[in-house]
Amino acid sequence: MITLLFLAEMSGWLATLAFVLGIMALCIEIFIAPGFGVAGVVGVILLGWGVLLISVDIFHATQALTVALIITLLLLFGGIWLAGKFNFWHRMALGSRQNKEGGYVAPRRDMEKWIGVQGLAATPLRPAGTALINGERIDVVTEGEFIAPGTPVLVVKVEGTRVVVKAAAKEV
Repeated sequence: MITLLFLAEMSGWLATLAFVLGIMALCIEIFIAPGFGVAGVVGVILLGWGVLLISVDIFHATQALTVALIITLLLLFGGIWLAGKFNFWHRMALGSRQNKEGGYVAPRRDMEKWIGVQGLAATPLRPAGTALINGERIDVVTEGEFIAPGTPVLVVKVEGTRVVVKAAAKEV
């Protein structure tokens, strides 16, 4: 008889502990390690176990979980339907494509060929500007110094799409 009383008292604490740990595991899944991982699965299992421990019997617990699942699915699909009805998706997504005719051009990646090549500053470089290198207009930057237009420049390094130049000693 004492064992049954102990188990009855323990089930209240155990249900609370399972519920709190389930909430904590879901918070870890949402805020710290997002994705569909172990913390989310453990959180759902602990929440379900907490509901089962708190309920009077397994039938009522299963019935409550089934009703909660159905209500959740109805709210999910209702929310998706309402979002479509009020054009929520169109407000959240870019409607136009970024194409060449619209002025969108991807940066070139083959700029390493200009390392060591001399050119001419087409605009003031303070520190960014444009240079003419082998007849092509290239966006360049200096290492901080001002270079006047018409000054010969030398490409010293390329970092991705960033072309770094310095004033050259001799004319091109």
